[in-house]
Amino acid sequence: MTFQVSTDTSHPDGSFPIWQNCCYDGMTMALHIIVCIKSTPSSTNLGIDPATGLPKTAGVPLTINPFDEFALEEAVRLKERVPGSTTTALTVGPESASEVLREAIARGIDSGVIVTGPEFDGSDAFAASLALSAAIKKIHADKPVHLVVFGKNTSDVGAGVVGTQTGAWLDWPSVSAVKKIDAIDEQSVTVLRMMEDGVDTLKLALPACVCTVKEINEPRLPSLKGKMASKKAVFAKWTATDLGLQPQQVGTSGSGTKLLKATLPPPRPGGLRIDGGSPAEKAAKLVDILVERKLI
Repeated sequence: MTFQVSTDTSHPDGSFPIWQNCCYDGMTMALHIIVCIKSTPSSTNLGIDPATGLPKTAGVPLTINPFDEFALEEAVRLKERVPGSTTTALTVGPESASEVLREAIARGIDSGVIVTGPEFDGSDAFAASLALSAAIKKIHADKPVHLVVFGKNTSDVGAGVVGTQTGAWLDWPSVSAVKKIDAIDEQSVTVLRMMEDGVDTLKLALPACVCTVKEINEPRLPSLKGKMASKKAVFAKWTATDLGLQPQQVGTSGSGTKLLKATLPPPRPGGLRIDGGSPAEKAAKLVDILVERKLI
Protein backbone atom coordinates (compact mmCIF):
# COMPACT_ATOMS: atom_id res chain seq x y z
CA MET A 1 0.00 0.00 0.00
CA THR A 2 1.41 3.37 -1.02
CA PHE A 3 0.43 6.70 0.43
CA GLN A 4 1.31 10.13 -0.91
CA VAL A 5 0.24 13.48 0.43
CA SER A 6 1.38 16.99 -0.31
CA THR A 7 3.54 18.61 2.36
CA ASP A 8 2.48 22.03 1.13
CA THR A 9 -0.31 23.22 3.44
CA SER A 10 -0.24 26.84 2.36
CA HIS A 11 -2.88 28.69 0.39
CA PRO A 12 -2.27 31.85 -1.64
CA ASP A 13 -4.52 33.86 0.67
CA GLY A 14 -3.46 31.96 3.80
CA SER A 15 -7.02 30.97 4.62
CA PHE A 16 -6.86 27.19 4.52
CA PRO A 17 -4.49 24.36 3.58
CA ILE A 18 -4.24 22.70 0.20
CA TRP A 19 -3.89 18.93 -0.03
CA GLN A 20 -3.02 16.94 -3.11
CA ASN A 21 -5.00 13.76 -3.67
CA CYS A 22 -4.20 11.13 -1.06
CA CYS A 23 -3.65 7.89 -2.95
CA TYR A 24 -3.76 4.26 -1.83
CA ASP A 25 -2.61 1.86 -4.56
CA GLY A 26 -3.81 4.37 -7.13
CA MET A 27 -7.18 4.96 -5.45
CA THR A 28 -8.20 8.33 -4.06
CA MET A 29 -8.73 8.47 -0.31
CA ALA A 30 -12.19 9.65 0.64
CA LEU A 31 -13.25 11.01 4.01
CA HIS A 32 -16.62 10.86 5.71
CA ILE A 33 -17.11 13.96 7.82
CA ILE A 34 -19.99 14.61 10.21
CA VAL A 35 -20.80 18.14 11.36
CA CYS A 36 -23.02 18.51 14.43
CA ILE A 37 -25.28 21.57 14.37
CA LYS A 38 -28.09 22.95 16.50
CA SER A 39 -31.09 25.22 15.92
CA THR A 40 -31.08 28.16 18.32
CA PRO A 41 -33.18 31.35 18.68
CA SER A 42 -32.32 33.87 15.99
CA SER A 43 -32.32 36.65 18.60
CA THR A 44 -30.52 36.88 21.92
CA ASN A 45 -32.98 39.53 23.14
CA LEU A 46 -35.34 37.10 24.82
CA GLY A 47 -37.66 38.04 27.62
CA ILE A 48 -38.15 36.10 30.85
CA ASP A 49 -41.49 34.46 31.66
CA PRO A 50 -42.32 35.72 35.18
CA ALA A 51 -44.41 32.60 35.88
CA THR A 52 -41.64 30.09 35.15
CA GLY A 53 -38.50 32.19 35.40
CA LEU A 54 -37.37 30.74 32.05
CA PRO A 55 -36.61 32.45 28.71
CA LYS A 56 -39.57 33.10 26.42
CA THR A 57 -38.80 31.11 23.28
CA ALA A 58 -42.33 30.47 22.00
CA GLY A 59 -42.78 31.97 18.57
CA VAL A 60 -39.12 33.04 18.30
CA PRO A 61 -37.68 32.15 14.87
CA LEU A 62 -34.93 29.53 14.99
CA THR A 63 -31.74 29.48 12.95
CA ILE A 64 -28.49 27.57 12.82
CA ASN A 65 -26.33 28.23 15.86
CA PRO A 66 -23.86 30.97 14.75
CA PHE A 67 -20.77 29.11 15.98
CA ASP A 68 -21.84 25.97 14.10
CA GLU A 69 -21.55 27.89 10.83
CA PHE A 70 -17.76 27.77 11.15
CA ALA A 71 -17.81 24.02 11.78
CA LEU A 72 -20.11 23.53 8.80
CA GLU A 73 -17.86 25.60 6.55
CA GLU A 74 -14.78 23.64 7.62
CA ALA A 75 -16.51 20.33 6.85
CA VAL A 76 -17.36 21.56 3.35
CA ARG A 77 -13.82 22.80 2.79
CA LEU A 78 -12.39 19.44 3.78
CA LYS A 79 -14.78 17.72 1.38
CA GLU A 80 -13.71 20.02 -1.43
CA ARG A 81 -10.02 19.38 -0.82
CA VAL A 82 -10.14 15.61 -0.53
CA PRO A 83 -11.91 14.37 -3.69
CA GLY A 84 -14.57 11.76 -3.17
CA SER A 85 -15.27 12.79 0.40
CA THR A 86 -18.80 13.10 1.79
CA THR A 87 -20.37 15.14 4.58
CA THR A 88 -23.33 14.55 6.86
CA ALA A 89 -25.05 17.13 9.09
CA LEU A 90 -26.43 15.83 12.38
CA THR A 91 -28.79 17.59 14.78
CA VAL A 92 -30.84 16.75 17.87
CA GLY A 93 -34.10 18.60 18.49
CA PRO A 94 -37.76 18.97 17.52
CA GLU A 95 -38.82 18.18 13.97
CA SER A 96 -38.64 21.90 13.17
CA ALA A 97 -34.88 21.60 13.63
CA SER A 98 -34.74 19.94 10.21
CA GLU A 99 -34.68 23.49 8.81
CA VAL A 100 -31.07 23.88 9.95
CA LEU A 101 -30.28 20.70 8.02
CA ARG A 102 -31.70 22.37 4.91
CA GLU A 103 -29.45 25.34 5.60
CA ALA A 104 -26.50 22.93 5.81
CA ILE A 105 -27.42 21.35 2.46
CA ALA A 106 -27.67 24.82 0.92
CA ARG A 107 -24.11 25.51 2.05
CA GLY A 108 -22.64 22.35 0.58
CA ILE A 109 -23.33 19.46 2.99
CA ASP A 110 -24.40 16.23 1.26
CA SER A 111 -26.96 14.72 3.63
CA GLY A 112 -28.57 15.17 7.02
CA VAL A 113 -29.89 13.23 10.01
CA ILE A 114 -32.23 14.52 12.73
CA VAL A 115 -32.56 12.84 16.10
CA THR A 116 -35.99 13.83 17.36
CA GLY A 117 -38.82 12.92 19.70
CA PRO A 118 -40.38 14.22 22.91
CA GLU A 119 -37.99 12.05 24.92
CA PHE A 120 -35.15 14.42 23.97
CA ASP A 121 -36.86 17.57 25.28
CA GLY A 122 -34.89 19.33 27.99
CA SER A 123 -31.59 17.56 27.26
CA ASP A 124 -28.55 19.23 28.79
CA ALA A 125 -25.03 18.86 27.36
CA PHE A 126 -24.60 15.45 29.01
CA ALA A 127 -27.79 13.97 27.55
CA ALA A 128 -27.39 15.71 24.19
CA SER A 129 -23.85 14.38 23.75
CA LEU A 130 -25.07 10.86 24.53
CA ALA A 131 -27.74 11.16 21.84
CA LEU A 132 -25.22 12.53 19.34
CA SER A 133 -22.73 9.76 20.09
CA ALA A 134 -25.40 7.08 19.61
CA ALA A 135 -26.36 8.59 16.24
CA ILE A 136 -22.71 8.82 15.19
CA LYS A 137 -22.22 5.15 16.08
CA LYS A 138 -25.21 4.25 13.91
CA ILE A 139 -23.87 6.31 10.99
CA HIS A 140 -20.37 4.89 11.52
CA ALA A 141 -21.68 1.31 11.36
CA ASP A 142 -23.21 2.02 7.95
CA LYS A 143 -20.39 4.15 6.57
CA PRO A 144 -17.16 4.64 8.57
CA VAL A 145 -16.73 8.15 9.92
CA HIS A 146 -13.30 9.82 9.95
CA LEU A 147 -13.96 13.18 11.58
CA VAL A 148 -16.75 14.85 13.56
CA VAL A 149 -16.72 18.66 13.62
CA PHE A 150 -18.44 20.87 16.20
CA GLY A 151 -18.77 24.60 16.81
CA LYS A 152 -17.19 25.95 19.99
CA ASN A 153 -20.51 26.36 21.84
CA THR A 154 -24.15 27.31 21.36
CA SER A 155 -25.65 30.78 21.62
CA ASP A 156 -28.53 29.63 23.84
CA VAL A 157 -26.72 27.59 26.52
CA GLY A 158 -23.03 28.23 25.89
CA ALA A 159 -21.72 25.17 27.77
CA GLY A 160 -19.03 24.51 25.16
CA VAL A 161 -18.55 20.86 26.20
CA VAL A 162 -20.81 18.84 23.88
CA GLY A 163 -18.04 18.12 21.37
CA THR A 164 -15.56 16.75 23.89
CA GLN A 165 -18.30 14.89 25.79
CA THR A 166 -19.39 13.24 22.54
CA GLY A 167 -15.79 12.17 21.95
CA ALA A 168 -15.74 10.67 25.45
CA TRP A 169 -18.94 8.67 24.82
CA LEU A 170 -17.41 7.38 21.58
CA ASP A 171 -13.99 6.80 23.16
CA TRP A 172 -12.48 8.81 20.30
CA PRO A 173 -9.79 11.47 20.74
CA SER A 174 -11.13 15.03 20.83
CA VAL A 175 -9.78 18.56 20.95
CA SER A 176 -11.38 21.97 21.44
CA ALA A 177 -10.47 25.53 20.34
CA VAL A 178 -9.22 24.39 16.92
CA LYS A 179 -8.26 27.37 14.75
CA LYS A 180 -6.89 25.38 11.81
CA ILE A 181 -6.96 21.85 10.43
CA ASP A 182 -3.43 21.71 9.11
CA ALA A 183 -3.36 18.25 7.52
CA ILE A 184 -5.44 15.11 7.35
CA ASP A 185 -5.03 11.59 5.99
CA GLU A 186 -6.70 8.24 6.51
CA GLN A 187 -4.90 7.70 9.81
CA SER A 188 -4.71 11.06 11.56
CA VAL A 189 -5.51 14.76 11.60
CA THR A 190 -3.14 17.56 12.61
CA VAL A 191 -4.73 20.67 14.11
CA LEU A 192 -3.70 23.98 15.62
CA ARG A 193 -5.35 24.66 18.99
CA MET A 194 -5.64 28.17 20.42
CA MET A 195 -4.26 28.63 23.93
CA GLU A 196 -4.02 31.68 26.18
CA ASP A 197 -0.25 31.81 25.73
CA GLY A 198 0.07 30.63 22.13
CA VAL A 199 -0.91 27.81 19.79
CA ASP A 200 -0.52 24.05 20.23
CA THR A 201 0.02 21.69 17.28
CA LEU A 202 -1.72 18.38 17.95
CA LYS A 203 -1.96 15.16 15.95
CA LEU A 204 -5.00 12.98 16.63
CA ALA A 205 -5.63 9.44 15.46
CA LEU A 206 -8.82 9.06 13.43
CA PRO A 207 -11.71 8.83 13.97
CA ALA A 208 -11.73 11.95 16.13
CA CYS A 209 -13.85 14.91 17.24
CA VAL A 210 -12.72 18.53 16.80
CA CYS A 211 -14.38 21.69 18.12
CA THR A 212 -13.68 24.77 16.02
CA VAL A 213 -13.47 28.46 16.85
CA LYS A 214 -14.57 31.34 14.64
CA GLU A 215 -10.98 32.13 13.67
CA ILE A 216 -10.83 28.95 11.57
CA ASN A 217 -12.57 30.34 8.46
CA GLU A 218 -15.13 32.69 6.97
CA PRO A 219 -18.45 30.88 6.35
CA ARG A 220 -19.83 31.06 2.83
CA LEU A 221 -23.36 32.08 1.90
CA PRO A 222 -25.75 29.46 0.53
CA SER A 223 -25.57 29.05 -3.24
CA LEU A 224 -28.60 29.06 -5.53
CA LYS A 225 -27.85 25.46 -6.51
CA GLY A 226 -27.56 24.56 -2.83
CA LYS A 227 -30.87 26.24 -1.99
CA MET A 228 -32.61 24.28 -4.73
CA ALA A 229 -31.09 21.03 -3.48
CA SER A 230 -32.09 21.79 0.12
CA LYS A 231 -35.76 22.13 -0.82
CA LYS A 232 -35.82 18.56 -2.17
CA ALA A 233 -33.63 17.02 0.55
CA VAL A 234 -35.09 14.19 2.62
CA PHE A 235 -33.55 13.51 6.03
CA ALA A 236 -33.38 10.38 8.14
CA LYS A 237 -35.33 10.78 11.41
CA TRP A 238 -34.24 8.68 14.37
CA THR A 239 -35.82 8.29 17.78
CA ALA A 240 -34.27 7.01 21.00
CA THR A 241 -35.49 3.52 20.13
CA ASP A 242 -33.72 3.68 16.75
CA LEU A 243 -30.49 4.51 18.57
CA GLY A 244 -30.84 1.82 21.21
CA LEU A 245 -31.40 4.37 23.98
CA GLN A 246 -33.92 4.28 26.79
CA PRO A 247 -36.12 7.38 27.26
CA GLN A 248 -34.74 7.85 30.78
CA GLN A 249 -31.22 8.20 29.37
CA VAL A 250 -31.99 11.40 27.45
CA GLY A 251 -34.06 14.54 27.85
CA THR A 252 -34.79 15.87 31.30
CA SER A 253 -34.54 12.40 32.85
CA GLY A 254 -31.05 11.80 31.53
CA SER A 255 -29.72 15.28 32.26
CA GLY A 256 -27.40 15.98 35.15
CA THR A 257 -28.38 19.64 35.31
CA LYS A 258 -31.63 21.58 35.24
CA LEU A 259 -32.27 25.24 34.50
CA LEU A 260 -34.15 26.54 37.52
CA LYS A 261 -34.35 30.22 36.71
CA ALA A 262 -32.98 32.73 34.23
CA THR A 263 -32.50 36.45 34.73
CA LEU A 264 -31.66 39.26 32.38
CA PRO A 265 -28.34 41.01 32.90
CA PRO A 266 -28.63 44.30 34.77
CA PRO A 267 -28.97 47.34 32.52
CA ARG A 268 -25.79 49.24 31.87
CA PRO A 269 -25.65 52.60 33.65
CA GLY A 270 -25.70 55.70 31.55
CA GLY A 271 -22.42 57.34 30.59
CA LEU A 272 -20.97 60.40 32.30
CA ARG A 273 -21.08 63.63 30.37
CA ILE A 274 -18.18 66.01 30.98
CA ASP A 275 -18.95 69.66 30.23
CA GLY A 276 -16.42 72.38 29.69
CA GLY A 277 -15.74 75.54 27.79
CA SER A 278 -12.77 74.11 25.90
CA PRO A 279 -11.16 70.75 25.16
CA ALA A 280 -8.43 71.51 27.68
CA GLU A 281 -10.98 72.19 30.41
CA LYS A 282 -12.83 68.96 29.60
CA ALA A 283 -9.57 67.02 29.68
CA ALA A 284 -8.67 68.48 33.06
CA LYS A 285 -12.07 67.52 34.49
CA LEU A 286 -11.69 63.99 33.07
CA VAL A 287 -8.30 63.61 34.75
CA ASP A 288 -9.77 64.79 38.08
CA ILE A 289 -12.55 62.19 37.82
CA LEU A 290 -10.10 59.40 37.00
CA VAL A 291 -7.89 60.36 39.91
CA GLU A 292 -10.89 60.57 42.24
CA ARG A 293 -11.93 57.06 41.26
CA LYS A 294 -8.33 55.85 41.61
CA LEU A 295 -8.17 54.77 38.01
CA ILE A 296 -4.92 56.66 37.44
